[in-house]
Amino acid sequence: MTASVLTLVECDRALIRGVATGAMTEAERFRAQRILNRAARGWSVIGIDGEVVERARQPFPAEPLRALDAIHLASALMVARDVPGLVVLSLDERIRHAARELGLDLTPA
Repeated sequence: MTASVLTLVECDRALIRGVATGAMTEAERFRAQRILNRAARGWSVIGIDGEVVERARQPFPAEPLRALDAIHLASALMVARDVPGLVVLSLDERIRHAARELGLDLTPA
Protein backbone atom coordinates (compact mmCIF):
# COMPACT_ATOMS: atom_id res chain seq x y z
CA MET A 1 0.00 0.00 0.00
CA THR A 2 1.15 3.50 -0.80
CA ALA A 3 -0.15 6.59 0.93
CA SER A 4 0.67 10.26 1.12
CA VAL A 5 2.08 11.56 4.38
CA LEU A 6 -1.05 13.71 4.29
CA THR A 7 -3.09 10.56 5.01
CA LEU A 8 -1.25 10.09 8.31
CA VAL A 9 -1.77 13.74 9.24
CA GLU A 10 -5.48 13.52 8.45
CA CYS A 11 -5.89 10.30 10.44
CA ASP A 12 -4.12 11.76 13.46
CA ARG A 13 -6.16 14.96 13.22
CA ALA A 14 -9.39 12.93 13.11
CA LEU A 15 -8.36 11.10 16.28
CA ILE A 16 -7.46 14.36 18.03
CA ARG A 17 -10.80 15.83 16.91
CA GLY A 18 -12.54 12.75 18.29
CA VAL A 19 -11.15 13.43 21.75
CA ALA A 20 -11.78 17.19 21.51
CA THR A 21 -15.44 16.66 20.60
CA GLY A 22 -16.00 13.93 23.17
CA ALA A 23 -16.58 11.23 20.55
CA MET A 24 -13.74 9.16 22.01
CA THR A 25 -11.56 9.05 25.09
CA GLU A 26 -7.86 9.74 25.16
CA ALA A 27 -7.29 6.02 25.83
CA GLU A 28 -9.33 5.13 22.73
CA ARG A 29 -7.34 7.64 20.69
CA PHE A 30 -4.09 6.15 21.93
CA ARG A 31 -5.20 2.62 20.99
CA ALA A 32 -6.37 3.76 17.54
CA GLN A 33 -3.13 5.66 16.97
CA ARG A 34 -1.12 2.54 17.83
CA ILE A 35 -3.12 0.54 15.30
CA LEU A 36 -2.59 3.26 12.68
CA ASN A 37 1.14 3.42 13.35
CA ARG A 38 1.45 -0.36 13.18
CA ALA A 39 -0.38 -0.45 9.84
CA ALA A 40 1.60 2.49 8.45
CA ARG A 41 4.89 0.69 9.08
CA GLY A 42 3.95 -1.57 6.16
CA TRP A 43 3.05 1.31 3.84
CA SER A 44 5.18 3.15 1.35
CA VAL A 45 4.61 6.73 2.50
CA ILE A 46 5.34 9.45 -0.02
CA GLY A 47 6.04 13.04 0.84
CA ILE A 48 4.51 16.17 -0.58
CA ASP A 49 7.28 17.26 -2.91
CA GLY A 50 7.47 20.00 -5.52
CA GLU A 51 6.03 17.81 -8.28
CA VAL A 52 2.95 17.00 -6.18
CA VAL A 53 2.51 20.65 -5.25
CA GLU A 54 2.80 21.79 -8.87
CA ARG A 55 0.18 19.27 -10.04
CA ALA A 56 -2.13 20.08 -7.14
CA ARG A 57 -2.01 23.76 -8.14
CA GLN A 58 -3.44 22.93 -11.57
CA PRO A 59 -7.07 22.30 -12.50
CA PHE A 60 -8.48 18.77 -12.33
CA PRO A 61 -11.14 17.38 -14.66
CA ALA A 62 -13.70 17.44 -11.84
CA GLU A 63 -13.79 20.72 -9.96
CA PRO A 64 -14.19 22.19 -7.44
CA LEU A 65 -11.72 20.29 -5.25
CA ARG A 66 -10.43 21.23 -1.84
CA ALA A 67 -6.69 21.83 -1.52
CA LEU A 68 -5.99 18.66 0.46
CA ASP A 69 -8.02 16.59 -2.00
CA ALA A 70 -5.95 18.04 -4.85
CA ILE A 71 -2.77 17.00 -3.00
CA HIS A 72 -4.10 13.45 -2.59
CA LEU A 73 -5.00 13.22 -6.27
CA ALA A 74 -1.70 14.71 -7.40
CA SER A 75 0.08 12.15 -5.22
CA ALA A 76 -1.99 9.33 -6.74
CA LEU A 77 -1.13 10.48 -10.26
CA MET A 78 2.56 10.53 -9.40
CA VAL A 79 2.45 7.03 -7.91
CA ALA A 80 0.30 5.68 -10.78
CA ARG A 81 3.18 6.33 -13.19
CA ASP A 82 5.31 3.79 -11.32
CA VAL A 83 2.69 1.41 -9.92
CA PRO A 84 0.73 -0.41 -12.62
CA GLY A 85 -2.81 -1.18 -11.51
CA LEU A 86 -2.86 1.46 -8.77
CA VAL A 87 -6.26 1.55 -7.08
CA VAL A 88 -7.39 4.64 -5.17
CA LEU A 89 -9.18 3.94 -1.88
CA SER A 90 -11.64 6.71 -1.06
CA LEU A 91 -15.20 7.12 0.13
CA ASP A 92 -15.21 10.86 -0.65
CA GLU A 93 -17.40 11.45 -3.71
CA ARG A 94 -15.41 14.50 -4.87
CA ILE A 95 -12.17 12.52 -4.90
CA ARG A 96 -13.87 9.49 -6.45
CA HIS A 97 -15.36 11.57 -9.26
CA ALA A 98 -12.07 13.34 -9.99
CA ALA A 99 -10.09 10.08 -9.83
CA ARG A 100 -12.54 8.44 -12.22
CA GLU A 101 -12.17 11.39 -14.62
CA LEU A 102 -8.38 11.00 -14.39
CA GLY A 103 -8.68 7.35 -15.39
CA LEU A 104 -7.71 5.95 -11.98
CA ASP A 105 -9.28 2.75 -10.66
CA LEU A 106 -11.26 3.01 -7.42
CA THR A 107 -12.18 0.92 -4.43
CA PRO A 108 -14.75 0.30 -3.26
CA ALA A 109 -15.92 -0.11 -6.84
